[in-house]
Amino acid sequence: MLSYMKKEGFVGISPADAAAVGGGASGNVAAPVASLLMPIYNVERYLEESIASARAQTLRDIEIICIDDGSTDGSPQIIARAAAEDERIRVITKANSGYGDSMNRGLDAARGAYIAILEPDDIMYPRALEMLVAAAEDADAMIAKGNFDLYWSTPQERREFFEVARAERCGVPVCPREDPFIFGQKPSIWSAVYRRAFLAENGIRFLPTPGAAFQDTSFSFKAYACAERVVYVHDPVLAYRQDNEGSSVNASNKVYCVCEEYAEIERWLSAEAPARFGADAAARLLRSALVAKYDSYMWSYVRLAPQFHVEFLERMAAEYRRALDAGEIALDDLKPWKRANLKGILRDPEAWERTNASYATAGPAGRALHYLKLGGPGLLLAYARNRLGHE
Repeated sequence: MLSYMKKEGFVGISPADAAAVGGGASGNVAAPVASLLMPIYNVERYLEESIASARAQTLRDIEIICIDDGSTDGSPQIIARAAAEDERIRVITKANSGYGDSMNRGLDAARGAYIAILEPDDIMYPRALEMLVAAAEDADAMIAKGNFDLYWSTPQERREFFEVARAERCGVPVCPREDPFIFGQKPSIWSAVYRRAFLAENGIRFLPTPGAAFQDTSFSFKAYACAERVVYVHDPVLAYRQDNEGSSVNASNKVYCVCEEYAEIERWLSAEAPARFGADAAARLLRSALVAKYDSYMWSYVRLAPQFHVEFLERMAAEYRRALDAGEIALDDLKPWKRANLKGILRDPEAWERTNASYATAGPAGRALHYLKLGGPGLLLAYARNRLGHE
């Protein structure tokens, strides 16, 4: 564990520990406790508020690394003003090459013992890094993962608590390979801190696919798969914006980005995981990945433009047909309403899309009616109970 020094309300790691984690500290200058990475591309509308939330962290011993991915709006000027006011801000400027490459550049530049991430349209709560780093230290964990709030700024400001981990899961470290709960949750990589040495030792980086979205998927899966100890924090650590129409998750033309992420997960599980964890553990991880893939694929399907629906479902069906034939997953591994959907997609993707044309825009209530039609009251009840219980 890192030995901490506290002075005048600031928290920092000792020079000896800074040297141990490496990364650019020299002489008697200690590396910061945390490196907060902000990948930035054309977000001038939200950027000032987001950077201000980073600068307001109660954990003061941090560096804020702003990676400008070739922005063409006012974002570079906002970054420059903030950097002139706060020496903790470091700026990387590069030609546009996508989110994954930006994040890898940030990882390469980081000097902190911990890596944190802040998307430039989100708002980090003041005690977020302090809470997460303290939780990781107390549990000697490689990752500390917090809950967050869904956030809308229009038509009026609203926050809705999103509980990744219930209170009873929090505070006690777990190994995700033994307790795979986290693999079934949305990646939300920005509500966590990661030990930098752990990421480096395990070669955990982002796919640098140009222009892609969903590039947190393989990063998140590998991080949890490799972590011996993960601890959950119940308090929300940031406001995750829901009303940015320019967000990459809302880009309806990025048809196969999520498929590329799962192809990388499956490649890694086949090529590297058996030697690391053993064949049985690697097979269990693959099963967890394939169960999670259903949610990711359906979430992506909902966001696609209608003209891409059938071709995406056809690819989904082909991938699951291969995995089922190989015995990597069974239909019974999926919850009943997901199993019913997947059976229909496997049978005839075009017919499923034609019959369920409103699924993508129906919302929770419309999907409840979909499951009532698909499997009767029993299936509807199972779906409703899951939504109420979240897990």
